Amino acid sequence: MRQGPGAPAAGSGGAFRTGVMVTLVILVLVLSQTGLHTVPEGHVGVYYRGGALQNYITEPGFHWKVPVLDSVQFVQTTTQTDSVTNVPCGTSGGVMVEFAKIEVVNRLRKSHVLATVKEYTPDYDKPLIFDRIHHEMNQFCSQSTSQKCTLPNSALSTICS
Repeated sequence: MRQGPGAPAAGSGGAFRTGVMVTLVILVLVLSQTGLHTVPEGHVGVYYRGGALQNYITEPGFHWKVPVLDSVQFVQTTTQTDSVTNVPCGTSGGVMVEFAKIEVVNRLRKSHVLATVKEYTPDYDKPLIFDRIHHEMNQFCSQSTSQKCTLPNSALSTICS
């Protein structure tokens, strides 16, 4: 070790640099892990940066997002069945009919994900399916008799076509 004027004090720089390097390595590892995420099969990843929807989606698999700045939501692109329960319906004769469960089978195409999410949020099925079923059933029942509203489900299949 060198001694004399201009020489660094013993032990002053090496320990500090090592501490800084260890801290940086830990910080990089933590940030890289918080940005790593997996898009599940049958879904795509939709990204927001600072709350603004980005104009790209990602396929299933491992992906990385910028921690703190970006967030990701998963949107299902395979066939799904939504069940709307306890749907009240008032007929033209004033009789109340309640449908215990109405099932809607649907699929959102990957090519329509961004436009749909931009217009309706990732929870698009609430306004497009759940709310619409209630509205369409009210329209149907209000123009129908109680006998027509209690026909087998096949008679109602044309409501939302």
